[in-house]
Amino acid sequence: MPQLAWQKSSFSGGGNGECVELAAAATSAHIHLRESDHPYKIVTTTPHALAGLLGAVKAGRISRA
Repeated sequence: MPQLAWQKSSFSGGGNGECVELAAAATSAHIHLRESDHPYKIVTTTPHALAGLLGAVKAGRISRA
């Protein structure tokens, strides 16, 4: 995987742990997500799919099990 510039969520407290980080791949239309406390476990998705997930979370259509 190419070098990625990771950005922490604006909801992050800036500390270590429990932070979601995003990176956009420069050579493709993919978005990469990871938790800062598990930086080598990376999920890759498209901007469209990520927007759908975030919209569902904000609308309350996804709940914790």
